Amino acid sequence: MNYSISQNFDVRMTTKNKIEIKKNDKLERIIDAASKLFSENNFHKVMMGDVAKSASIAKGTLYNYFNSKEDLYFSIMLMRMEKLINSLREKISRETNAIDSLYNFIIHNYMFMMKYDCFFMMLRRDTLKASNKICSKLKIKTNELREVLNEIIENGKKENVFSLTNSSLAVDTIIGGIYGAVERGIEHKIPRNKLSGERENLFEILLRSLISEKSKHVLPLIGKTIVTTGSKYDSNDSLKFQKLGAKVITFPTLEITPVDDWTAFDSIIKDFSKIDFIIFTSANSVKYFSARCKELDTTLNFEKITTFAVGKKTANACEKNKIIVDIIPEEFSSAGIIDALANLRIKDKNIFLPGSEIARNELPEKLKEKGANVITASIYKVGIPAKESLDKKLALLKSAEPDLFVFTSPSTFNNFLDILNITEPKKYFNGYDIAAIGPTTKREIERHNVTVKIIPQEHTLDGLVDSIVKYYTS
Repeated sequence: MNYSISQNFDVRMTTKNKIEIKKNDKLERIIDAASKLFSENNFHKVMMGDVAKSASIAKGTLYNYFNSKEDLYFSIMLMRMEKLINSLREKISRETNAIDSLYNFIIHNYMFMMKYDCFFMMLRRDTLKASNKICSKLKIKTNELREVLNEIIENGKKENVFSLTNSSLAVDTIIGGIYGAVERGIEHKIPRNKLSGERENLFEILLRSLISEKSKHVLPLIGKTIVTTGSKYDSNDSLKFQKLGAKVITFPTLEITPVDDWTAFDSIIKDFSKIDFIIFTSANSVKYFSARCKELDTTLNFEKITTFAVGKKTANACEKNKIIVDIIPEEFSSAGIIDALANLRIKDKNIFLPGSEIARNELPEKLKEKGANVITASIYKVGIPAKESLDKKLALLKSAEPDLFVFTSPSTFNNFLDILNITEPKKYFNGYDIAAIGPTTKREIERHNVTVKIIPQEHTLDGLVDSIVKYYTS
């Protein structure tokens, strides 16, 4: 009897859930249909019957959700605005300074409006001046959005990052700038994969309108234009320079993709229990290692394996993929890894090195000299991006006046020469500063008679950023 009651209860709950899901789906259809109609037409020209027809529901059903056209219009506006403000507050609450908070406000606002472009078009239209409760709530939310930005600007003043400007005017200017950029994006139908460049340029323009002379200790790279090379996925790396005030031109010279043939890797994974050490030399090696293991539906046991991560970025990638790191070498080079292994017995031990197809032989050879059994497997390829995909980047590079070029590997430098068809590197880079992330990259650049002026002691991106700041401020 108890089983029967429980079973009936489950059936009722399932039915109730299905009804709720259908109701929510119908509500979304109404909102989407109404948003499109209101964004394309004057409020007074949109009829409830038009909305019902567009949403493929009965007109009477529409009134089960909204009492009137005004309620429908302002409810859409209110729901979207609340969603925007709540997500903004969540993002900004995690930031510790005004620059990062401003970045999140501008970027998230821009991307939100581009995603909900119909809502944006409604927001830009003259709204009704009715004594509607929802209308009043919307006005409150609009002011709340302004207050979020005003607080960021006031904090920036206290941090001596932003100039002592009229905060109200600054709020209007920034929000107006964001809306202008969104209108441009909609008008030109900028595809989603191109929006990142638009939004970064928007942030840079709006940031420069706020910075003060006193902010140079916070924005030491203000006035500098830096060209970063790497893969198209290294936007966070470029952001480090941008947040220090630099204008950044991201010029991808690497196209990183998984290997076509996984036979070697798969056979090693099958006998993973025989591995004593594993060395991840880059975040990409962690990324493709973990992705392939998921494809194989394999959970590996790292308890008896000593895991190395070369650099903090690689260690962070390991943590993200739930791989426990035992050792991070103090020096991020082959010599640094060998030094980290000095107190460990590696003779006759199996050391696994998953990496790229163009991985250098220096580390495997040094490990073999120490008596280790080195097992390697290529798990990703490093190629050159299609040149036609770089047309806008090439145009931007030619029109800009860079102060500094940053290279993070020999491949980034050599591919840069190849993409731009540079036959005389010394002549091309004459008058520019060059930064290399480590000695291997420096040697390759200087092999082409190009002088490297900046090289960090710690061969990481953070170390490189610190060295660049020191170079330009000392």
